[in-house]
Amino acid sequence: METTSNNNSIPKTHFFQLSRTTQQIIFVLLLVSCVAFPIISPPVALVIGLVIANLFGHPFLHLNHKATSILLQISVVGLGFGMNLHSAIAAGKEGFVFTVVSIFSTLILGFFIGKWMGIDKKISHLISCGTAICGGSAIAAIAPVVKSNENQTSVGLGVIFILNSVALFLFPAIGHWLSLSQHDFGLWCAIAIHDTSSVVGAANKFGTEALQMATTVKLARALWIIPIAIGSSYLFKNGKSKVKIPYFIFLFILALVVNTYVSSVAIVAPYLVTIAKLGLTVTLFLIGSGLNISKLKEVGVKPLLQGVFLWMFIASTSLFVILKLN
Repeated sequence: METTSNNNSIPKTHFFQLSRTTQQIIFVLLLVSCVAFPIISPPVALVIGLVIANLFGHPFLHLNHKATSILLQISVVGLGFGMNLHSAIAAGKEGFVFTVVSIFSTLILGFFIGKWMGIDKKISHLISCGTAICGGSAIAAIAPVVKSNENQTSVGLGVIFILNSVALFLFPAIGHWLSLSQHDFGLWCAIAIHDTSSVVGAANKFGTEALQMATTVKLARALWIIPIAIGSSYLFKNGKSKVKIPYFIFLFILALVVNTYVSSVAIVAPYLVTIAKLGLTVTLFLIGSGLNISKLKEVGVKPLLQGVFLWMFIASTSLFVILKLN
């Protein structure tokens, strides 16, 4: 990205030209505000991050991806202390068939849409995997397996992040409009929203039961990264590539077990859940601050359309099935 000759100034693509120190002060103050003021929900935090990054710039952009990944994982594990293992198993069983059918139908449809629209094969596959499994996490795991270059990976992530941001606001509104139960909304979120962060953010806005349902089903869905990545390695003839396993899911399960069977944890569990929810708000702020408008413009129309078509397919069909089951 082009910068001015002054090392203390921000990229020219940002609206205000401020010194690096001023950037850092503004950024830190807003980040702290996301923690200090409960009125700032995860969706609002995402918008604040998006606005601040494009007006003043992100002074810690080089740390953003790693910080977001670690903080999201810690937050998800913390949410496990607010859930019961038996309820989680029941939710996982209920969402299993849904998960299998939706993943493979989305991957197959994504392949044909990508081919029909003439989209780069690797970009198309990354978008399909991100939509089918768990957004950016799936793309991050599968990109090295298919040996995509930086541009191909960036386009895939850009499409997913754009749609995630929309979902964070759109899904709760639709859920209330259709008078969905918390159980049904949580299941719908887990199936139809890409990233775990947006799934948890939207479900948390809808209610506690929705949050528990969505988190459990989504994390069970995320485990499909492993077989899909292995299959991708053979599809793209990279059989020796290593698969990145989302180990934090097992820590989430451990938190569920401890919260269910260790009674003394009940004293601190509510505080751990509260901290986890604050961590999620900060995570969405960081995700928003990483969405630079100039980068999003590089996504291109065709990959974005593929992402939208796949998202409409998985969101509408899963919602139809959920409504029919009632």
